[in-house]
Parts: sequence; structure tokens; C-alpha cells
Amino acid sequence: MMKLTRADWLVLIAAIALLPGLYAHYWGEQGPATTVRISASGQQDITLPLSGERRVKVHGPLGDSVIEIHAGRVRFVSSPCRGKQCVHSGWLSHSGELAACLPNGIMVSVLGRERQFDSINF
Repeated sequence: MMKLTRADWLVLIAAIALLPGLYAHYWGEQGPATTVRISASGQQDITLPLSGERRVKVHGPLGDSVIEIHAGRVRFVSSPCRGKQCVHSGWLSHSGELAACLPNGIMVSVLGRERQFDSINF
């Protein structure tokens, strides 16, 4: 069995102390959201401001999905898919957040001045 030296303990303590700062920097909030982009397969993207209130019907292969914008947030209200994970994802309000109804081919992404992710793969 190997014994830890003082230097080993020092490195371990420093790494543990740095973790909260690294977490906040890389996975923390990325600033306020200003717009929402709605993408549907085979259609041109729709970009709308998050200010104001509106409901948008977006047609997909399975039928219409309803997306609501209210008080600087956006969400799927309804969708014809089976599992309704898109509806259960709830309100999106921070830059970089997204919800997708993959069976219906519709994705909602919240955009701001700062981007949280370089890319997202499905």
C-alpha cells in the first residue's frame, strides 16, 4: 500500500478547493436570455424576442406543437409525441437552454449575448 506524502495532500486539497470555482465558471448561468429560436425539420427557423406574450403553433411530422412565450420564458405547451418529454422540460429562461421534441422534429433554444455551449449533438 502506498503512503500519501505532504505534497500529495497539498495537491488533493488544492483540487478540491478549486472545484466550486470551476463548476461556476463552466456550468453556471451564462447571462440573461433575449430571444428564442424555434427550429422545425424542413422549415425555416423562427427567431422571436422573449419579451411579450404569444403562443406559436409549429407544424411537425406528427402534427402541431404549441410553444408559449411569457414573461421572458418559453416552453412547450403541447405536442403530439408519446412521451411528452418536451412538455415536461418546463420553462426555459437562461441563455443556452433548449428543449426538443425529437419525434416531431421541433427544437426550441434560448439565446442570449453569451453562448453556454459551442455545439450540441443529438
